[in-house]
Amino acid sequence: MRRNVILLASCQALFMTSTSMVITVTALAGSLCAPVPGLATLPLSLQFIATMATTVPASYVMRRFGRRAGFVLGALMGGVGGTINVFGLMAGSFLLFCVGSALIGVLAGFAIYYRFAAAECADDEFRSRAISLVLAGGVIAAFAGPNLARVSADFIGGATFSGTFAALAALQVVTIGLLFFVDIPGLTEAERHEQGRPLGRILRQPAAVVAILAAVAGYSSMSLVMTATPLAVVGYAHSFSDAAFIIQWHVLAMFAPSFVTGSLIKRFGALRIIASGAVLMLLCVIINLQGTGLLYFTVALVALGVGWNFMFVGGTSLLTTTATRSEQAKVQGLNEFLMFGAVALASLSSGALHQSLGWAAVNLGAVPVVAVALAAALWLWLGRAPKAA
Repeated sequence: MRRNVILLASCQALFMTSTSMVITVTALAGSLCAPVPGLATLPLSLQFIATMATTVPASYVMRRFGRRAGFVLGALMGGVGGTINVFGLMAGSFLLFCVGSALIGVLAGFAIYYRFAAAECADDEFRSRAISLVLAGGVIAAFAGPNLARVSADFIGGATFSGTFAALAALQVVTIGLLFFVDIPGLTEAERHEQGRPLGRILRQPAAVVAILAAVAGYSSMSLVMTATPLAVVGYAHSFSDAAFIIQWHVLAMFAPSFVTGSLIKRFGALRIIASGAVLMLLCVIINLQGTGLLYFTVALVALGVGWNFMFVGGTSLLTTTATRSEQAKVQGLNEFLMFGAVALASLSSGALHQSLGWAAVNLGAVPVVAVALAAALWLWLGRAPKAA
């Protein structure tokens, strides 16, 4: 059990290293080849749209062929996407860059299930910790991703940032190698044929609704603010290195709490952790509205990262209590589809919102959905805490 969790954490670390590289450079690379500045974040948005479109098929592919086969397929798509982006940037083709970015989104559509795979490898006592420890693999990404993006950005002469996507493709090869050592228990024949409760009946559980809302609100709000951050940092006369440094600390804050989040959930309950995460995300908005110095950006993005971690891990842990193994594919698929649908919308609007209304508007745009998630978690916690948390 622990061996599988360690291997899955390693794969998660490689995936999140790739993701943090993409976050650091995609908007800036898009601005170099986009026909108009407002489309700079379109490639990143296409990644999230592709992730959204992949989530449900990926869930059923893994139900039929197993988690490992799905993860390998996703890594292959990511490697192809990174390679296409190299050629797109070398040719100055925004179209090719968008295609490659979409394929990187397919990678994410499979890789986001690492945390559920960890839950399936663990017993009830260890499940919350397994989920959080796999996500803790992202701590490596906090340092490796932005630094690798910075070092590799000019590796291929004449095509800024193309080296970063070549490095991303190489990471997928390493991931595939690790996956061959992972042994994730699949569904039994009886579980594969069992359909379980209808999805509508499962969603009548308040805990399921709050779990999905936490994931949707936490991830989309984080994406809205994070996607525009490199543009805002550079726009306020800071350097690309400053942007990479801020993203590095943001990614660290996203995943470092995972070493203790599982234990906190076990002690205080998922609902309290979700509510705490929402408060931290609102704190990020308040800090960002106070100034545009590097300290403001850094502290705000750290609060955003920790808030996301609490809402994401808390929501995932709560969701695993609402469905049986035979029902997991449809429940998890719906959760990921809604979450990345919201993320795609947030990232797509982030660049246009920043371009037209400014940095303050981007931050204020995150407030309503986080406030709703906070209210829902508090309502369920106060009304049904002994059963739901």
